[in-house]
Amino acid sequence: MQSRRWLKRVGVGLMSDTALRPGMAALSILGGMFALGITDNFVPYVSETGSLWQFHMVRGIMAVLLLALGAAAGIGVIRPVNLRAVLARSLFPASAMLIYFGCLSVLPIGVVVAGLFTAPLFVLLISVMFQGARVGLVRISAVLLGFIGALLVIQPDPRALDMVSFLPIVAGMLYAIGAVVTRLWCAQESTIALSAGFFAMLALFGAVGLLVLPAGGPEGFSGFVLRGWVPLTAEMWFWITVQAVGSIIGIGLIFRGYLLGEAGYVAVFEYSLLVFASFWAWILWGQTVGPLALAGMALIAGAGAVITLRTDDAMSVRAVRIPQEAE
Repeated sequence: MQSRRWLKRVGVGLMSDTALRPGMAALSILGGMFALGITDNFVPYVSETGSLWQFHMVRGIMAVLLLALGAAAGIGVIRPVNLRAVLARSLFPASAMLIYFGCLSVLPIGVVVAGLFTAPLFVLLISVMFQGARVGLVRISAVLLGFIGALLVIQPDPRALDMVSFLPIVAGMLYAIGAVVTRLWCAQESTIALSAGFFAMLALFGAVGLLVLPAGGPEGFSGFVLRGWVPLTAEMWFWITVQAVGSIIGIGLIFRGYLLGEAGYVAVFEYSLLVFASFWAWILWGQTVGPLALAGMALIAGAGAVITLRTDDAMSVRAVRIPQEAE
């Protein structure tokens, strides 16, 4: 009971202390995914002339400042319980997002999101290989179906393999590692502290990239990853700010959904991001997804849903769910 009271003091809500409202939980998750689906589609407004590293540094600093303001207003506590654990854990999701946003400039957003959503498959594999978890035939079959779905989305050509197409799956794997170590290292951390650590790590990655790369660089979307510091125009400031605010709103709504509903039920609604992201990509950029890729997305979503519903500790793809602690 003492640990539970302590967690309340640092602003970590536990689901057993909140009345379950599954309808509101689903709406909250859908709202979060809608926000992320549209804001992620704004990345091309930055990537044509901007720099991936500059984007992450500026957006990361903005996000940390906004989170600090939220903490000052009493929304939560930004100071971590264990700074080293938070920073170490932040390496994995920050690396995943570095790859994710880099891929958005050269691949259809539906393909990139589908790659990220392989994370639950990797969580299950990591649990089996390194934590000795036992899984049944259903979840093993779900992993195989998810892998087939990923291949359908990527559609690799053996005669001309493009490794860039596989990078979103690498992002999914890194995000899965981050989810596993979150449970092991950071169970007592507040959401604001974990989010601030994540954005601070991205800002650090961006700063390192800017130090390594020369100013300027290749033009066009493909130069997003290769450019160093570039002049920040008013338009770029606007879209980076939209990204920072949209990410915090989206993650906040997702976490709220996990407070209002059972994790296994709520997590399934996160796959709506595949629909929202693809829809806005079609509206804004005319990007379309072929029948095979759509079938692959359905397999990934179905496999992830099966794994989520049959796993006691469901994982949120974009937000961090704080595991409940036994009294």
